Amino acid sequence: MSLGLRTELLLGIGAGLLLAALLRALRPVDRRSIAGSALLLLACVIAELASALAAREALPRMAFATHHAATLITGVAMIRLVMLAFFRLLLPAAGVRVVRIVEDLCGAGVIVVWGLLWLGLAGVNLASLITTSAVLTGVVAFAMQDTLGNILGGIVLQLDGSMRVGDWVDIDGVRGRVSDVRWRFTAIETRNCETVYVPNSQLMKNRFTVIGSRADPEMRWRRWTWFTVELAAPATRVCEVLQRAVVDAEIPLVARDPEPSAVLMDVTEGCGRYALRYWLCDAREDDATDSRVRAHALAALERAGIRTSTRREERVVLAEDAARREGLAAEEQARRLRALSRVPLFATLSDPEKLLLSRHLLHAPFVVGDVVTRKGAVAHWLYLVINGQAEICDDVNGVRQRVALIGPGDVFGERGMLTGEPRSATVCAMTDLECYRLDKDGFQGVIQARPDIAQELSRVLVARAAELDALRRDLAVSPLPQTNHLDLLARIRSFFGLN
Repeated sequence: MSLGLRTELLLGIGAGLLLAALLRALRPVDRRSIAGSALLLLACVIAELASALAAREALPRMAFATHHAATLITGVAMIRLVMLAFFRLLLPAAGVRVVRIVEDLCGAGVIVVWGLLWLGLAGVNLASLITTSAVLTGVVAFAMQDTLGNILGGIVLQLDGSMRVGDWVDIDGVRGRVSDVRWRFTAIETRNCETVYVPNSQLMKNRFTVIGSRADPEMRWRRWTWFTVELAAPATRVCEVLQRAVVDAEIPLVARDPEPSAVLMDVTEGCGRYALRYWLCDAREDDATDSRVRAHALAALERAGIRTSTRREERVVLAEDAARREGLAAEEQARRLRALSRVPLFATLSDPEKLLLSRHLLHAPFVVGDVVTRKGAVAHWLYLVINGQAEICDDVNGVRQRVALIGPGDVFGERGMLTGEPRSATVCAMTDLECYRLDKDGFQGVIQARPDIAQELSRVLVARAAELDALRRDLAVSPLPQTNHLDLLARIRSFFGLN
């Protein structure tokens, strides 16, 4: 064995160790692969020292075998390091991203070529080897048909672009993001931080779903949420309420375009089955966003007086149920009266008048993010806040700005109920909000029976307007047009037909 060959091999091992150190510094995430190649190179140093010792001890066969084994392993380790540098440093730096299967196949191909060259350097006749191993190659190919199917499947999937790294897919109920495509399998990372390995040959033989449109650069995934509603509710009204529940709310990750839609899908077992469909912008948050959409929709249905329906079995115990219903009704009545007593607008009303009003209150829940009312909307009712918090907002140069906060015991929308004027501000729910709603028809009987309360109501409205105008001036928000007591009184009397 010539000294020149040993020197070249040791120089190659040294170059490989330097390359491994450089890759370790630049690609710490691949430290395990780099460490494996470095250990192979160190093993080659030991093998070469053993070869030199065997040559000194006149053991030529041992020296020859050890030296060529070190040469083979050094070549394999160098190929692995060069592939890492090329595919994980140079190509990404040039803006080129390739899947791991390309790196694996290129590395395997180069190692096969190196193995053939090594056999030639070791003195093996390659022509006779290939001729005599044809039968063996066929046997191996037959035994590895599953493995070859996986390799070819991975190649085809990448060539036709049907599945790419980063795609969200659904495969036999497994939903997740494609994190890697290797020569044997495709790795699917689920939302539970689990990695599912699917053989590439299975993907070639079976159907899978890629979430989102390849023609759309943004992720949009249409989601379906289901509701069953009593048949007494008009279908067009239910669809409108469900659709507006999402359109009027500010729900994270729900796309504004395309707009949500609601449709009646089936009528069965005495109820209507509705689908509320919206477009999701992030496939990772499907369950959480579905939950938020359902919460907004259920609250909107209750505000609209539309009852949901479920399959249920009832056992009637008349005496117990009647007593329980009476107790619940009394508790609710007392709660409504307490809510009315806290409102300055109704301070001059007598107890019988408050009792009359309480019977016309409608429970109106809202979910955080709901727009309770918008500036400019015409709505002849007011809201009494029972629980939760909301904000009164106005637009300043196209930007929404908070004017005031309202909480339990506060009332808003009173001018719309008493005068019919459009809303002067936007009110948004900052938390889940529980309100009572009182409309013009519910107040009609009280003010018709005692028209003189219109004077006190107009004074309260003027005072409330002055408070909000002071807050607007502090925030550099344009104040509303001034209205005096007599003007408001005339509007109230006209709106309720008291003239």
